[in-house]
Amino acid sequence: MLMALTVMSCSEEGARPEHGVDYRYGRDLSHEKIVLGSQLENPYKTENITKALQDLYPTKADRTEVKTTDLYVRFLPKDGEELEALVSLGLEMTDHPLDFEIVKEGDWYHDPEVPEGKVTWQYALVPEDFEFPDIEYEIIDECHLAENVAGTRADDGIDWEAVERHAYVMTGNEALLAPQTKASKVCPSGRITIVDEHAGGGKPFGVAGVRVSCNSFVKFSHAYTDKDGYYEMPKKFSARLRYRLVFENEKGFSIGVNMVLVPASVSTLGKSGPEGVNMTVTPDSETKLFKRCVANNAAYDYYERCAAEDMDISVPPKDIRMWLFHKMKASSAVMLHHGAVLDSDMLSSFLGYFAPLLKFFLPDITVGVEGDHDYRSIYSTVCHELAHASHFTKVGTSFWNQYILYIIGSYISSGGMTYGDGLGVNSGYCEVGEMWAYHLESKMYHERYGGSYPSFGTSYWFYPQIFRFLEEKGVSTSEIFSVLRPETTSVDELQRALIKALPARTSDIDMIFNRYR
Repeated sequence: MLMALTVMSCSEEGARPEHGVDYRYGRDLSHEKIVLGSQLENPYKTENITKALQDLYPTKADRTEVKTTDLYVRFLPKDGEELEALVSLGLEMTDHPLDFEIVKEGDWYHDPEVPEGKVTWQYALVPEDFEFPDIEYEIIDECHLAENVAGTRADDGIDWEAVERHAYVMTGNEALLAPQTKASKVCPSGRITIVDEHAGGGKPFGVAGVRVSCNSFVKFSHAYTDKDGYYEMPKKFSARLRYRLVFENEKGFSIGVNMVLVPASVSTLGKSGPEGVNMTVTPDSETKLFKRCVANNAAYDYYERCAAEDMDISVPPKDIRMWLFHKMKASSAVMLHHGAVLDSDMLSSFLGYFAPLLKFFLPDITVGVEGDHDYRSIYSTVCHELAHASHFTKVGTSFWNQYILYIIGSYISSGGMTYGDGLGVNSGYCEVGEMWAYHLESKMYHERYGGSYPSFGTSYWFYPQIFRFLEEKGVSTSEIFSVLRPETTSVDELQRALIKALPARTSDIDMIFNRYR
């Protein structure tokens, strides 16, 4: 698998300035497999809420019906397609049961009764009238969540917050409740930040657009961070919560886990009070958490910069899937989820045993992060691969199939040269695509970090610096991108397309292209 992805590729804690930030939160969290303890009694079960109401309001309980509002269920998808179907329904799911003590925090769980390599049970809360798809499921509990009751209970004279707290007490979960205050039920809020040691003087800035999720038993809420990393949950809680980052970004991309069959990576933020969690991620943080946050922010930055008022280029297709590989260096924009080389016999035979694994959750982008411990290197790689994804948006799968198959074929025929020697059939697809991606990588890196202009990609047989010099002559990034059409499959066609689009700049275009002939 490592070799296959390579040939598809493009390419003791130190002291810190404080900046008023506590860097300690979360440092002792495990990010491996969740370890479960004893099963707990779910306070939100309809029968438990009914009993709590009877205890607190014995004269009103007979006149107030406690109906089941939701069902605590678990699903067992047989494959990626069924799991995607559940995700498309908007269900908030976890891979571990919600009514068990967690004795060791972690990022993932796999039921020991489910074979390795299969999707494990997915736990969720669904409305009482939920129409179950044709996917294996079990109803665990019938539940009552007061805020999910249709209409209003403003005039029933019942303090449903007190009922909920009493349900925790009578089910043996009193220790999970936060100390009661005048305003004991709050919307969790906070800020998730990250440090880029080579930008902004090392001052933390927001982990942008990422999903922060929390729950106590079956009661869930989530919110997306804004560009500065701030979030606020829409629901109120009075119990201690489990918090986690779900790397499904509001911009329309997700970052998946290597070898764990879920659509988006999850990094635990541990247990904390209902007021919320604040965390600052640094290179000293847990490796997967740091690298996921960097990839998230690099992609968020890229999407922001595609806007008309900035670079004015096409964003990648919707629902981009990015996989981070922590034990490989190569990266790629294979765009499998969006149809590229999906039915290629060459690809299937080359991947061999691993072909079904890739097709389980087809990645669009793979990012090899082995040895990348600083923000800059991951940032530049993600920008490079997303530049390819924008190009794919413009040219489609037919172009991309020729592009990827050229890289595989040239690798085989040249004995290991990733881009070949530039003489093979369809080498022009590779030449145009890599010139564009290396140029955008260099441009975004330079504009973020300053210093000398990077020379990414200039050691190969193609010349991404052509685009840099065109921009220095006043040709915009948007104007360059506009000519990257399906028919632009060689550097000669690229030159002609630029002249046709920008006839007033013909002399500059000819001069720059001819410099590298």
